[in-house]
Amino acid sequence: MAVIGWLRGRLVARTAEAELLLDVGGVGYRVSVPAALLAATSEGEELELHVHTHVREDAIVLYGFAGAEDRRCFEALLGAHGVGPALALAVLSALSPPDLVRAVLEEDIDTLCAVPGVGRKTAARLVLDLRSRLSMPEPVGRPVPGAGAGVPAARQEVRAALAELGYGAEEIRRVMADVPTEGAVEDLLRQALRELAGAR
Repeated sequence: MAVIGWLRGRLVARTAEAELLLDVGGVGYRVSVPAALLAATSEGEELELHVHTHVREDAIVLYGFAGAEDRRCFEALLGAHGVGPALALAVLSALSPPDLVRAVLEEDIDTLCAVPGVGRKTAARLVLDLRSRLSMPEPVGRPVPGAGAGVPAARQEVRAALAELGYGAEEIRRVMADVPTEGAVEDLLRQALRELAGAR
């Protein structure tokens, strides 16, 4: 079975089921997308989507995202206990990848519970499962490999994490100027994300 990972084509229609109908070389693909992406598109425009191919017993469903980071978060959510494609899409419809990372880092149960279909028990489970699946730093109080000698290694990890989340070099340079020179990776990343969220 061929797995589709990326599509580029013309948007033919948007459906009531939050799907995009994409014309790719004369073939129409139905792709489910997050609400923000659905709202930002218009018929006739050319789109490029990063795609997750989800295989069920009765169907093959395509889920599309504006960037590779969104798709990575979607796939991390699918790996969390009790999370299926519909709930994972609902999470990414309510939270951008940086917002999701920030909520998990800060164990912000209330933010996660604001997603339709996520209760407090599910939110708590997401915090536990996504910390490792999204490659986040270790919790405060646990050593970070390579950072024992001091600051530069921690700041380097923060820079790498921000780049992986899709922030540009100029945004990273600007926010790192305000990040303390000492502290745990998790704390430094949390502060950087807060400042970047305020700047956008």
